[in-house]
Amino acid sequence: MDEETFERVRAVVASIPPGKVLSYGDVAELAGLRSARLVGRIMSEDTADLPWHRVLRSNGTVADHLRHRQLELLRAEGVLAQDGRVNMRHHRWTH
Repeated sequence: MDEETFERVRAVVASIPPGKVLSYGDVAELAGLRSARLVGRIMSEDTADLPWHRVLRSNGTVADHLRHRQLELLRAEGVLAQDGRVNMRHHRWTH
């Protein structure tokens, strides 16, 4: 994977404002990629300095291994989850 692809994904994630979320598919579309899985792969390797917690599955759920921390960070920004699921219609960032 090339550096330009990494940077496009990073730029999209960095642009998500506090209190808003995008799905992996949304990030892929905005970065000009065809694969939400590729976004997940990139994010698993390189997001320490990004608001990674604002990227969710398309159904509004979070990754199981990050669940507690991700929901905690989202809650601090006013994004509340019900039964572990964020209402994507209400919180999705419309750029």
